[in-house]
Amino acid sequence: MATFNEGSLKKKLDDLNVSTQSIQTVSLWLIHHKKHAHTVVNVWYKELVAASESRKLTFMYLANDVIQNSKKKGPEYNKEFGNKLGKVFEHLGSLRLDEKSTRGLNRLLSVWDERNVFESEDIATYRKNLSRAGSTGGEVEEIKRNHHGKKKKVKDKEAKKREYTGKYEVHTSKKLRKEIDAYHPSTPEPRVRKESENEMSLFGGSPHASSPPADPPEPEQLIEALQELENAATSDALVREKIANLPAEVSDVSLLSKLQDTSQGRALSEKVEEALAMLEAYNKRLAEEMEARKAVARMLHDYIAHQKDLLAQAEETLEEHRLKQGKVKKVREELRAHLQNLPDISKLPSIKRGGLAPLPSAGDLFT
Repeated sequence: MATFNEGSLKKKLDDLNVSTQSIQTVSLWLIHHKKHAHTVVNVWYKELVAASESRKLTFMYLANDVIQNSKKKGPEYNKEFGNKLGKVFEHLGSLRLDEKSTRGLNRLLSVWDERNVFESEDIATYRKNLSRAGSTGGEVEEIKRNHHGKKKKVKDKEAKKREYTGKYEVHTSKKLRKEIDAYHPSTPEPRVRKESENEMSLFGGSPHASSPPADPPEPEQLIEALQELENAATSDALVREKIANLPAEVSDVSLLSKLQDTSQGRALSEKVEEALAMLEAYNKRLAEEMEARKAVARMLHDYIAHQKDLLAQAEETLEEHRLKQGKVKKVREELRAHLQNLPDISKLPSIKRGGLAPLPSAGDLFT
């Protein structure tokens, strides 16, 4: 991972796009360089102000990803972004943003409020700053005259509806949360899947892509979970064969007309009850398998995210060691050059053989 400087930061922000991979990659790089949080947020703010209106929401998604994913590693970004967001929402409120951007910003504030990312008073101020300019996604009031010539205020119901039921879904299902908590109770509330591959929801895409990484599972725990999936319902060939070989009369209502007496009806009823019990049990196993696969997918995501973080740290350490190695090589070359310029002691006249004149005595020096 490249060392930090403002030039590389600006380059990454210039290349930033709304895709999950782009935001996650830049976010991880920023979190790794959290000691430069003050500089990062200042540059981010300047680039956001200078960015086109269509890209401003992308910058806010990046800020959200950094803020929420850096909680465990320190409060630096939460503090620095908190100092800037007031001005940011004043800037955003001074623009007439498009519908998508306004909806995304409103949902972002709602989630920050629900998850206590910032104080409620601060979020209320952000909302006030954002709605100051009356952007297209807020509550719209129109003044019309009825047939009596009186003025009447009409609210934009669609805008109001979007505030609560926008395209971007924030909460995950309770079942998925339970499955995730099963392998680590302290896992933070996960982000949900995006509904479109070409658009990123408020908290990114699927659990495989950009949901916030929790504490990674142990390798043994992950292996055990994967091994359990080998015995899942979809792998039970015996039950699937029994279901496939069920007689047609248990599922085809039109065949009831062929029944000739009560005894045949009772026999068919017993077969239907047996088939129903088998199908209900199998469907229950399939539902459990689906939830287990979601949990394993979450575990894999967290484990991979952790490994990527370790890889980034290893690359950073490797880069530092390479720089130190370069410095050591330079000193070694200078030392060799210096040694080559020193006189060869072996070629000097030997004192024992009388090669040098004797030193003068003290008396000779003062006479």
